[in-house]
Amino acid sequence: MGLFDINTGLSLWALIVFLILLLLLAKFAWGPILNALETREQNIQGSIDDAARLRKEASDALDEHRLQLREARHEAQHIIAEAKEAAARLGREMEAKARQESAAIVQRARREIEVERDAVLEAIRKETVGLALAAASRLVGQRLDAPQDRELVNDYLSSLSDTARGRDA
Repeated sequence: MGLFDINTGLSLWALIVFLILLLLLAKFAWGPILNALETREQNIQGSIDDAARLRKEASDALDEHRLQLREARHEAQHIIAEAKEAAARLGREMEAKARQESAAIVQRARREIEVERDAVLEAIRKETVGLALAAASRLVGQRLDAPQDRELVNDYLSSLSDTARGRDA
């Protein structure tokens, strides 16, 4: 037998062993290998689907966050505008109150000035009556202390002050 001679018996036995091995592998090895490959493919597809779902959820959450941020900015601007308006209103109220208080102070001062002026005029009137009576008594040579004389001088001075007030008004 040569090196390149074909031995049919040996070839037949090799073919039979190959076919038996093929059947055994098909029955016991290829099924579990294919099942493992299918399971792995399903796991990979599930992971891809989960990643896509998570990506969509993340995108939705980001959009919602942006919307909330926009609303928060809008609300903050609204609050700032209200605060500015309240500050302006408070400023106007304080200014009006200050004007009222200053007007009241001026009015009180005018009343006090008028009261003091009246007191000074009354003091001047009394002093004038005393001086007039003293001058008249020297002129006449007698003492004019009678209440009637004082009343006469007071009436005259009142008429003078009433005409002066009429000119001032």
